Amino acid sequence: MILKRLKLITTLNEPTNCYIIQDDETKETMVIDPASQLERILEMLDILNAKLKYIYLTHCHADHIGAAAQLHNKLGGKILIHRNGANNLEDDNIVLGSYIGENKIVLEADSRVDDDDKLHIGKIELKVLHTPGHTNCSTCLYCEEYKMLFSGDTVFRGTWGRTDLPTSSFEDIIKSITEKIMILPEDTIVYPGHGKSTIIKEEKPIYLELKPRLDY
Repeated sequence: MILKRLKLITTLNEPTNCYIIQDDETKETMVIDPASQLERILEMLDILNAKLKYIYLTHCHADHIGAAAQLHNKLGGKILIHRNGANNLEDDNIVLGSYIGENKIVLEADSRVDDDDKLHIGKIELKVLHTPGHTNCSTCLYCEEYKMLFSGDTVFRGTWGRTDLPTSSFEDIIKSITEKIMILPEDTIVYPGHGKSTIIKEEKPIYLELKPRLDY
């Protein structure tokens, strides 16, 4: 596997992590969250001699999808998002383009994904984990073989994603993290939508303390 991270600057002035995954034999490639700065994404894909198969959106927010349509128009690749997100993309109040100072983003998914779906990039298998909370369409991608989790804005190093936005829920995000993410092997590397990577083992204490007591 080849893995590249691009820190893309959006109008929020906070870099969004865009990840490029490639099977080094077939050159099949997935771009996760092409947030902005299309030219940087294209440059990296050119360096990798990439065959773009998927453009994967971990959720529908404008600071993660800003260059998706342009990338699709340039190189093809199927745009994938959870089925809830396919509907969310039609509503700027949920996408938050105007909220972060972007023009309204016009984007349509080519295919919808669901919990437990499996995607293949060459020989690399990634499993979709539906992790609602930050949005109702939030998902993570888990690669068991390489012990990697691409977590979008569900979980970060030392904290979780915002839950004060349309379709978000604090209860849902904590449930998603504890029931879907914290059960993964402790040495799984977490690659979040913003900031530095972490591992499951380092994040577990945060969420174990938030679990309700069962001895009442």
